[in-house]
Amino acid sequence: SPRMESLPEAVLIKILASIPAVDLVLACRLVCCQWKNLVDGAALWSLTGAESQEDAENWQNFYFLSKKRKNLIKNPCGEEDLQHWGEVDNGGDGWKIEELPGDFGKEFPSEEVHKYFVTSYEWCRKAQVIDLRAEGYWEELMDTTQPKVVVKDWYAGRSDAGCLYELCVKLLSENEDVLAEYKSETIDIPQDNDANWTEISHTFSNYGPGVRFVRFEHGGQDTLFWKGWYGVRVTNSSVTVEP
Repeated sequence: SPRMESLPEAVLIKILASIPAVDLVLACRLVCCQWKNLVDGAALWSLTGAESQEDAENWQNFYFLSKKRKNLIKNPCGEEDLQHWGEVDNGGDGWKIEELPGDFGKEFPSEEVHKYFVTSYEWCRKAQVIDLRAEGYWEELMDTTQPKVVVKDWYAGRSDAGCLYELCVKLLSENEDVLAEYKSETIDIPQDNDANWTEISHTFSNYGPGVRFVRFEHGGQDTLFWKGWYGVRVTNSSVTVEP
């Protein structure tokens, strides 16, 4: 029987066009180079359920965002010390990087995470600004499709000390005006806590046109004012742009 590869491209496009778009994007693209090129091309999308060029673009954007999904925060777990983190406030004895689980700490839920950042007896903060265009998210995509911007962070106390934690994330324009903002409450972890790692997350959507940067900032301190590093621990921060 003739193999798929021997089919004329026009016939193959017709066959692929009958497949649900989500399967085209997440499965068919991965079959071989030829299929990938067809799924990425305009001819196929004009035949799919895409009623219009706009629909076709939406599906291609969906595919692009699915394929490209990655953590835009650099050095999220302290493997490179404080590299890539700016606007660092080193209150008390300042930020320190420690190995999991740490004194009076618990293992992290994912085995890929080995280290965390820990705060001291006065407020410690650090921030990272993500340039969306430099990461490949073009202006029209951000302005029209307005893909979800999903922010996550993980924090924990140590079981022998109380601490505070805060997260603040802003979507910024070209001129760094704030177009959308998420600010957690100040989370107060009591002394004698269970030292478990807790995930906090927020999803930005329908934020309007003009977003060019994401500014991620977090920090905290201990509440006992003990010299050293008894404050909140943070790791595995992430910002992803998703369909």
